[in-house]
Amino acid sequence: MIDQSAFIHPSAVVESGAIIHAGVHVGPFCFIGPQVEIGAGTVLKSHVVINGITRIGEDNQIYQFATIGEVNQDLKYAGEPTRVEIGHRNRIRESVTIHRGTAQGGEVTRVGSDNLLMVNTHIAHDCMIGDHCIFANNATLGGHVTVGDFAIIGGLTAVHQFCSIGAHVMVGGCSGVAQDVPPYVIAQGNHATPYGINLEGLKRRGFDKEALHAIRAAYKLIYRSGKTLDEIKPELEIMATQHAVVKTFTDFLARSQRGIIR
Repeated sequence: MIDQSAFIHPSAVVESGAIIHAGVHVGPFCFIGPQVEIGAGTVLKSHVVINGITRIGEDNQIYQFATIGEVNQDLKYAGEPTRVEIGHRNRIRESVTIHRGTAQGGEVTRVGSDNLLMVNTHIAHDCMIGDHCIFANNATLGGHVTVGDFAIIGGLTAVHQFCSIGAHVMVGGCSGVAQDVPPYVIAQGNHATPYGINLEGLKRRGFDKEALHAIRAAYKLIYRSGKTLDEIKPELEIMATQHAVVKTFTDFLARSQRGIIR
């Protein structure tokens, strides 16, 4: 189904079964597979490939040579009906790749809303990306990576499969992330290590002095007290009852599977 208000360039291929909503613009030489749905107002510049069971929300900007929903690179994948889901108002720049999920990983790769994926960003199978994130040029996520809201991943940075990047994290360019990065933290290097709190980013997002003080106190407890995580978790739980921002730490540590960067 193609809405009458959508623009489809004559050189584009839209296979039967695709759903194209109002105001969508499909530029020259794009390919849209038969199980794709594209939300209202989304623009495909040119040479964009969207395939598989893929749902794209409204008002996204997708630039040339991006590929979304194609077969993933997991050797276990055997053609199962897995999918990609993308939210609203994302900017997906040139040559970005977002691969479909796997049966073993929850069957879906999901990207939230209001994200910027710069040139050559790779989002592998079963990744879960939040909202308002920035991925600089050539940022690469292995399979099953989770990225929280407002995270920034620097250029030429690679994140190991199954890692979690917390909300409001900033990972510097040319880094290799092999373990989980807790919320609010600045990380850099190969392998990435912590360099303090993303203070300027938090200020820009409206965190007040009390919240910033609580985040600093939690960071010092985790990284400067000399205690093990098992020793500090009860202390963080007490802090979280007094400061909601600390609960972001405790929730993250509770679900961490690979251990945190040190």
